[in-house]
Amino acid sequence: MDRLASFGNDPSDKPPCRGCSSNLVEPYIKCAECGPSSFLLCLQCFTRGFEYKKHESDHKYEIMTSDFPVLEPGWTAQEEIALLEAVMDCGFGNWQDVAYQMRTKTKEECEGHYMKNFINNPLFSSTLLSLRQIEEARTADTAIPFKPTDDPPRPTFDSMLSRDMAGYMPARADFMEEFDNYAEWDLKDIDFVDDDSDILHALKIAVVDIYHSRLKERGRRKKIIRDHGLINLRKFQILERRYPKEVQELYDVMRRFARVVGPIEHDKFIESHALEFELRREIHRLQEYRRAGIQSFCSAKVYERVKRAREDERRKRTMLVDVLQYIQDGRACQQWLSKQAAIDAGITPVVTTITTSATGRRSAPPLNLTGLPGTEKLNDREKELCQVVRLVPGAYLEYKQALLNECRRQGGLRLAQARALIKIDVNKTRKIYDFLIKEGYINKA
Repeated sequence: MDRLASFGNDPSDKPPCRGCSSNLVEPYIKCAECGPSSFLLCLQCFTRGFEYKKHESDHKYEIMTSDFPVLEPGWTAQEEIALLEAVMDCGFGNWQDVAYQMRTKTKEECEGHYMKNFINNPLFSSTLLSLRQIEEARTADTAIPFKPTDDPPRPTFDSMLSRDMAGYMPARADFMEEFDNYAEWDLKDIDFVDDDSDILHALKIAVVDIYHSRLKERGRRKKIIRDHGLINLRKFQILERRYPKEVQELYDVMRRFARVVGPIEHDKFIESHALEFELRREIHRLQEYRRAGIQSFCSAKVYERVKRAREDERRKRTMLVDVLQYIQDGRACQQWLSKQAAIDAGITPVVTTITTSATGRRSAPPLNLTGLPGTEKLNDREKELCQVVRLVPGAYLEYKQALLNECRRQGGLRLAQARALIKIDVNKTRKIYDFLIKEGYINKA
């Protein structure tokens, strides 16, 4: 028995009954042996045993009806067809008129059923994905609209966080200063007139094409920032720190390739390497157990406990040797106490050399630039300067740009002028000034 009707709800869509020529109403009968054209009968003619030409009353038959559920109970196939036709006639979202045309379902039932089975149904995900890819390919050459993140930070103007976010304004979902911000300047004086020569007209067209390519590059960079979630830099750094140190180094190296692949592919690549690192570490641990002759996990727990006790004992002996070695040196003793405090706090001790100036004041240790914004823009000598002077890279870049602008404007720069521009410690200003002079960024007046 074939229960699925081949026609819609409109009686005019169905051929008439071959016996009485009346419009067919479900359920009706279809002969399974007569063909190729369908031989249809209403129930009254079928019960009378109607025969016509080659059709006989003892032929096999099929009951044609759409009064059965398809997608979920309570919705027959006939109602599914009626719902689709009503949405097509009244428009998506006009559920009041859709329910009025349906007559058998309420507004809420029509909306819920349509959204569940025709919009959010995973069976249609591949079709929707292909349509989305076609749309993205169609708009690939146009400017990419920038969308805000779910909950973007809203820093004050010219604050450190605002500089970290590259001037992003969440209220406008755009940047205060665009990439290649002055690209439009090349077009502001161009005017196409009828008496232009062919060469001049071609030159203007070339300028417009160059501007279009610069807009595409601007949109491409925005798309990278949007797709990879790079607006909130601190949140991005927190997610990065959850990986082990070895994976963080790989993450830092592979960050430059994130623009080539999508964010999901990039994250899968990093996660796969993190999993590989965990598996390798577990394999090394099991190999260590095998070398020690351990054959059960219960024995492994005892082995780990004894191993920790042995390492604690070795550390205590090392501490005693350090005390005996440094007890006569005050500075060395102070360094040893700092290292032990770091060990007690559960962090890796950083060995620093504490020097004493001629005035008896001890200089501070070098500044750690790891993770600070702007570090990647510095060369090795500039990084060393920022560590010694204890100046964050972002502030150094601002001071450097201010001194360079003033030097170009005046044709030279004196130390007094540099101190007037930079309102920081005079000793730090002198070191920055001397460094820029030595590196050839500025010259003396």
